[in-house]
Amino acid sequence: MTGAGGATPVAELIASLTREVADFPEPGIQFKDLTPVFADRRAMAAVTDALADVASGADLVAGIDSRGFLVAAAVATRLGTGVLAIRKSGKLPPPVHAERYDLEYGSATLEIPADGIELPGRTVVIIDDVLATGGTIAAAARLLQRAGAHVPAAAVVMELTGLGGREALAPLPVHSLSRA
Repeated sequence: MTGAGGATPVAELIASLTREVADFPEPGIQFKDLTPVFADRRAMAAVTDALADVASGADLVAGIDSRGFLVAAAVATRLGTGVLAIRKSGKLPPPVHAERYDLEYGSATLEIPADGIELPGRTVVIIDDVLATGGTIAAAARLLQRAGAHVPAAAVVMELTGLGGREALAPLPVHSLSRA
């Protein structure tokens, strides 16, 4: 069922609770703060259910540092799977698998443990809060694939459509619950 203007009820709920912050983290960036969405029990339940539908059948759910952890953990709990935290550089003990990538406002490195988690042959769905230019999710997908995982899709709470992230991730299917 869709709401006014073709938006789904979960998209409308996300839009109603999203806080917009001008010039953060630097001038010219219009930051979409989903913290109020995650703090609202009804919205968090709706987001979790919708993302769990996308990730159904996955062996593992991977959340990207740091807001993606919140949603991925909830989805993994709902699905009865494990959760893998894809961390920013320097947060995990060695050895790690690492992937460097460019952001819309700099560069960064993502890491996952190289030991202790068997990824070869496992199906892993990536979950994050916002899809902007696609660089972070693309790096996460490359990182997981190099570790031997099969990554059939990524899912996000919000997609910033004007930044071309979906196109940058093609052919990886991307599911977004809302668009701005």
